[in-house]
Amino acid sequence: MKRRYVGLALGAVIAVGAAPSLPSCGHDQKLVQLQIQPSGFTFLTPDPAATGQFSAIATYIHPPATKDVTAQATWKVDDNVVTINAGTVSPTGAGCGAANVSASMPEGTGGADNIVLAYATVTVNNPTDPTCPGGGTEGELGVAVNPAGDGTVTSLVGGISCPTKCIAEFPVGTQVGLTATPAPNHSFVSWTGCTSSSGNTCSVTIPIGAASVAATFQ
Repeated sequence: MKRRYVGLALGAVIAVGAAPSLPSCGHDQKLVQLQIQPSGFTFLTPDPAATGQFSAIATYIHPPATKDVTAQATWKVDDNVVTINAGTVSPTGAGCGAANVSASMPEGTGGADNIVLAYATVTVNNPTDPTCPGGGTEGELGVAVNPAGDGTVTSLVGGISCPTKCIAEFPVGTQVGLTATPAPNHSFVSWTGCTSSSGNTCSVTIPIGAASVAATFQ
């Protein structure tokens, strides 16, 4: 009976000694997925003052966790139409086009060579440039004559001849010149809605959407 007890005690010692050699996940969290949100962003103009914000969301195991790592990620772009810093992206003003945005983070195990990457796209449009994405857009110009019948307004480039034709479309960003001509026994008074004016002439920069101009006579 004593031998049996000795054997049980020895077995317990062996089991305790073996415990530290059991497999372990390790102490480092491991990055298994990186995602950029949103997946894409579009600037309607190449204005460098405009900004957009991307976020980098990391998924880890050992233990499981989801974290916003926007500030820790390394951000890059592959086209000089935009710049990015800590997820904040802006046009450079260099023109229009599309760029791939990437965020990267170390995996967390095996050294810095194990990198997890995520990609998104950003597009810079220029509606005034027909060669750009979204370029060649047309805006509407409406003209009014006040009082009706006291004069006419015509565009230097065909399209407006008010009061016969008072609405026309022109490429966004173009300058449209208008001339006001009073009817007999009337005179031109003023413009409203012009980008710039001088006497009976008016210049309008066509915006995205619509612009309206009025010529007043007496």
